[in-house]
Amino acid sequence: MIKKIILAVVAAVLVMTVCIPFDALAVSYASRGEIPDRYKWNLRDIYPNKAAWERDLQTVEREARQFQSKYQGKLASSPQLLLQALNDYSNLMRKNDKAYVYAKLAFDVNMANDTLQQQLDQAEKVNVALAERTSWLVPEIVAIPESEMKKILGMNEFAQYKFFIEDLLRTKSHTLSKEMEQLLAKLSPVSETSENVYAMLSKDVTLPKIMDENGKEVQLNPANFIRFMESKNRTVRKAAFQAYYYTLDHFRDTFAQTLVGEVKANDFYANARHYPSALEASLTANNIPVKVYDQLIQTVNRNLPLLHRYLELKKRVLGVKELHMYDIYTPTEENENRHIPYDQAKEMVLAGLKPWGEEYLKVLAEGFQNGWIDVYSTPDKRTGAYQWGAYDTHPYVLLNYQGTRNDVSTIAHELGHAMQSYFTNKKQPYISSGYPIFTAEVASTLNETLLFKSMYANAKTKQEKMSLLSQYLEHFRTTLFRQTQFAEFEKLIHEKEAAGEPLTADSLKSLYLELNKKYYGNGTVSDAEIAMEWARIPHFYKGFYVYQYATSFAASTALARQMLTEGEPAVQRIRHSLLEAGNSAAPLDVLKAAGVDMSTSKPIEQAIQVFAETLDEWERLLNEK
Repeated sequence: MIKKIILAVVAAVLVMTVCIPFDALAVSYASRGEIPDRYKWNLRDIYPNKAAWERDLQTVEREARQFQSKYQGKLASSPQLLLQALNDYSNLMRKNDKAYVYAKLAFDVNMANDTLQQQLDQAEKVNVALAERTSWLVPEIVAIPESEMKKILGMNEFAQYKFFIEDLLRTKSHTLSKEMEQLLAKLSPVSETSENVYAMLSKDVTLPKIMDENGKEVQLNPANFIRFMESKNRTVRKAAFQAYYYTLDHFRDTFAQTLVGEVKANDFYANARHYPSALEASLTANNIPVKVYDQLIQTVNRNLPLLHRYLELKKRVLGVKELHMYDIYTPTEENENRHIPYDQAKEMVLAGLKPWGEEYLKVLAEGFQNGWIDVYSTPDKRTGAYQWGAYDTHPYVLLNYQGTRNDVSTIAHELGHAMQSYFTNKKQPYISSGYPIFTAEVASTLNETLLFKSMYANAKTKQEKMSLLSQYLEHFRTTLFRQTQFAEFEKLIHEKEAAGEPLTADSLKSLYLELNKKYYGNGTVSDAEIAMEWARIPHFYKGFYVYQYATSFAASTALARQMLTEGEPAVQRIRHSLLEAGNSAAPLDVLKAAGVDMSTSKPIEQAIQVFAETLDEWERLLNEK
């Protein structure tokens, strides 16, 4: 039950800053040793040294064997034995989580280090062995007779395990025999092969050098790609766009087989557990009705004309005859592409998140000061951004900070995850401390919205307002519309695989290009290179993950409005019902208690209405003399 809440960010551009030329202050490090300690996370807070980590790992191995021999085949003998087993299980998993997190975090910031790779391999082997030695647990629990289970769930001693057990019973029909569950546990490393190969392939693919705005030859890489796509120099961003996707296309068959392997694995597990589809298997596991996924795609598709209208306006503002895909990220204001020093970014985030109150800000400040965050990129560091940690650690945040406004928003986003982990772990017992992505992305995108609202409320000039509005519109494009496009692509490729249709590099490219044309409309040129964009999206290896960015953004738009209009009552309600809830209730129930009902399409429609209102305001300012 490793809580792999590696929450990659869909960053949005949400903030204003001083006008410092980007290249003047951009921070770049060739190796980890060059980075000052204050910009690196402190893993000594988890273990003081490797020896302490090894002792815990050995303890997990030993206690896993003891757990199996002590409890397997005996859980139905008495409620007291079941309770003892659940307590021991929680303690065992807590220790394993901590050991695994330590190894993974250490590796992610230095992926070329063979010793750290071996350390991670060791942790993963223990994790797999633990999964095998506990694979019988769920089948035994759900096999307890219904009359006996009803008595157990009514006992006060089982209060902390009540929802956990009820959630297991909810999917009882998809729980297999002990032997089959053990077999699937043994297969888990195989099912992760596609994701692992994709990660290594993405790291090993060398992108070409391009000429920057100053005519200097620079190395293109995944960390700086979006920065070049935001360049005001169209030649630079076109070169970056073509170089990136041309290189990916050179490896198209390998990327395709890697993605197809992931799809096949998802379909296999769905079939093994008697689900009608991989989509239903994924959503049911998180207690989300499939209609939530479908109504997102349907609602966004109905409102694509609004996205097309936005893109037409952007084309007008940029002054280009044709809007190409390499123009999409281009800021519309002259002062947008500026470097923001990290220490300034911290202050901007703290100011933007003031509505959360003093305690929230105090914990944020502690995180900034005490080794929670790994800030800068190096060639051997994992790309992107995420928040992770274990129940017995403080949260950890990985960044690859480049100094853009997107990066400032990324900080707010990932700290939204970190604060949810912090308050959940403080409030919930271990067994209900892991929260699903469906609610996690609400906490993170809520912070992004608060950051925007704060900056817009303090904007003093028309230029500032236009800049912020255009950034907020981009947030909608990248989070609500783009992630729904990804979700639709993911659904379609799984349906094609399940139907026996061949998935090849050419068919994936064709399908993705047609979707891109639909989402971006006739007014935007869907350049041929964009057909390979699916090879740049690691989230396709997380199994129907991306739709939650869109649904969460819709929910957080509503909750942010409640916080800013209702004040303290809404803050306390959202903190208690969302940040502290963990996995103590179904995700839709958690959000409903916080103030938004995601069982209907209403929040999606409301978010799109906010997009339309923002678009109207932006167009009004554009038309002002």
